[in-house]
Amino acid sequence: MNNRYPIYTEDAECQDCYKCVRRCLVKAIRVRDGRAAVIPENCIGCGRCVEVCPAHAKRVRSDLGRIKMLLRSDKPVYVSLAPSHVSEYHRLQPGQLIAALRRLGFAGVGETAVGAQLVSAAVAAELNRMERGVVISSACPAAADFIRKYLPQFAGAITPVLSPVMAHARYLRDRFGDDIAVVFVGPCIAKKTEADRHEKLLTLALTYPELNQLLQDHDIDPCRLTPGPEDHFVPEKAAEGALYPIEGGMIETIRPLCRNQRVRYASISGIGSLALALEGLSPDEVEVPVFIETLACGGGCVHGPQSEHRSPGLLERLRILESAVTLPEIPPRSTPGDFSGEFPPDPVPAETVDDAKLREALHRIGKFRPEDELNCGGCGYDSCREFARALIAGNGENAMCVSYMRKLAQKKANALLRCMPAGVAVVDKNLAIVECNRMFAELLGPDCLDVFDACPGMAGADLRRMASFAPLFLDVIESGSELKRDYLKVGDHLFNLTIFPIEAGAVAGAVIFDVTHTELHRSEIAARAREVIDKNLAAVQEIACRLGEHMADTELLLRSIADDYPDEEISTPNPGNSAAPRSPASPPATE
Repeated sequence: MNNRYPIYTEDAECQDCYKCVRRCLVKAIRVRDGRAAVIPENCIGCGRCVEVCPAHAKRVRSDLGRIKMLLRSDKPVYVSLAPSHVSEYHRLQPGQLIAALRRLGFAGVGETAVGAQLVSAAVAAELNRMERGVVISSACPAAADFIRKYLPQFAGAITPVLSPVMAHARYLRDRFGDDIAVVFVGPCIAKKTEADRHEKLLTLALTYPELNQLLQDHDIDPCRLTPGPEDHFVPEKAAEGALYPIEGGMIETIRPLCRNQRVRYASISGIGSLALALEGLSPDEVEVPVFIETLACGGGCVHGPQSEHRSPGLLERLRILESAVTLPEIPPRSTPGDFSGEFPPDPVPAETVDDAKLREALHRIGKFRPEDELNCGGCGYDSCREFARALIAGNGENAMCVSYMRKLAQKKANALLRCMPAGVAVVDKNLAIVECNRMFAELLGPDCLDVFDACPGMAGADLRRMASFAPLFLDVIESGSELKRDYLKVGDHLFNLTIFPIEAGAVAGAVIFDVTHTELHRSEIAARAREVIDKNLAAVQEIACRLGEHMADTELLLRSIADDYPDEEISTPNPGNSAAPRSPASPPATE
């Protein structure tokens, strides 16, 4: 058995929008680290979160692997096909769909509506014995779970009869043997939960998208198939039970069988409508016998969470009405098998929260006074106090509160603006100040500072009346390009100005530094540097001059020494002559 709950979250796809929390009527969603996950023990399997998730992060468990293994086994597998197939596959003849299912390997295809007819007969017999009180249909597993979990005082009023699909599974096993496998195919996610609870009776529950994927995997196009004589519903075709998928359809099948004229009938579709009808009511308060047909999906199963919804709802309803076989008189229906069911209360425990914990949770999201509790519903809960209870239960996070996060962001932005050593301003296309810090007002002068102290942020003030450089903002807003001025002279000051677009064509921001004193300091340093350079140059010139004089004196001295010596030829001694060389001063020898 696949232990994963039929509805789960793909964490990588969840975009922390909290839409599933807002649309879940039972708040069976836990948010942690910005990711919304289903709480299985609180969930009723209606699939509303799957339908509304904009990121498609809420997924339905796929049982394709299990059905493929089942079809490869030796066990005969029969389909219990939901009566809403008439609308879902309205372009197909029933025989074509049956032929496609048989080609997949199913031993036969029966209509869940046959089980619905058996349920209607059993409920009519129950109503015939009633004198007062409420009887609630067990046909919709999501609605039945809602009553068991959230209106447990009415759990005893649920008809002690299996749902139509479970009754049909019992019927098929009675006809074809208890060793077969039964697989439901329809638009309902809650049927997966029902199959998980009663696996020995209903082996699997597939949705229409899963069937479509299975056909695609086997390259089967039902539109191209020609039904054979064996392609028909087994063991017989349904009649009035085909009305079950639409609101009021079950009542239409019960009314002709009920002899108790005092019974009143009510069809309630949608969990919200069911809660509105029964909350605060005690079963003992109802003086007459009342039968309530309950459906979790508004309008009935034709609007189930795993149906295509490609047609207007009226057309889907008309297809069901036209497909149902109208009998002049509904015959008694029974089966030897036992399809009685039990629906004991399974209340979701309500945690008791004392006032101190509730106040502490409210303080965590900035709700210190009653007027702070906006009850805007942005977090997904109807009131701030409900959200605070979710925080205490660990099902929510502070970041889910929109107003708290906005105030927190504003506080951080204000703190950053106050601490920045630069002037910061945000200006709109009309050159009106949206927001600025105190430093910006100081840079513009004492008059602007007085305005800032009177109205912090100077929202709405006309920048043109305060700053000569206001037109530069307009240039940036219109062009969408950043503008930078390293040295912008404004009066006696020099500004380093950067203006950047925030919203093209609408808003621009600016960061301004006063660099006047910095530039004066740089001028002094440059003057001192030039003075040092001039002194060094003078010293070098003086040294060069003295070196030049010394070089000239040296050259004169060396020349005078050289002139004192006459140019004479110096003889080279003969190596072969052993006589000592003659001194140059000696006179030449006479002959």
